[in-house]
Amino acid sequence: MLHVNTHVMASSPKARLYGGMDAEERRAERRLKLIDAAVEVYGEVGYRGATVKAICEAAELTERYFYESFANSEALLIAAYSHVVGHLHEEMAAAAGAAGDDSEARLRAALTLYFTRLKQHPKPARVFLLEIAGIGPAVDAVKHDALRAFSDILVPQASDPKRGDKGSLISIGMIGAVIGIALRWVSKQYPQAIEDVVAVAASFCRVALAEADKSKLRSV
Repeated sequence: MLHVNTHVMASSPKARLYGGMDAEERRAERRLKLIDAAVEVYGEVGYRGATVKAICEAAELTERYFYESFANSEALLIAAYSHVVGHLHEEMAAAAGAAGDDSEARLRAALTLYFTRLKQHPKPARVFLLEIAGIGPAVDAVKHDALRAFSDILVPQASDPKRGDKGSLISIGMIGAVIGIALRWVSKQYPQAIEDVVAVAASFCRVALAEADKSKLRSV
């Protein structure tokens, strides 16, 4: 008689599959659903107006799955922000890369992609521009890292540590100007054409670009 070890069968990888995914993949899928739902809810009522219940309902998940992935609402905000910004930065970097080696062309390509996405996707734009402000130290740290990455895409030379404090200040000013322009443009419901907004934003970035070029010449 053939004896089957049912314990081994129950614990085999194949037995743990459900809908073609194992337990870890299902957790990752639920986490992404919560992030996507959070972006939608934040975009409608803001972070402070959002509740765990509302986000779980939008994700079509029970609240117990929220705490499977996130310790609290702030942790979800950080994940949602990182998700939105990560995709945006990837697209901006790709647009800049496709523009070739010319610094001005790369800058305008990245800015055009940035403002285009803000207009096309207003809910993620709200997360990126508005909902991340004034929450707490952990959120501020994530935002700081994201802004540094943003600067690296627009004017990579501006982030060169060899340029010292002056370079850092110029980089901070450049990003502050671009974000400020974006905030006003989005809040006013996009009154100017994208190319006009890009032209204004690029004029501020050129200050950082010109300073970086000067530093490069001095080092030769």
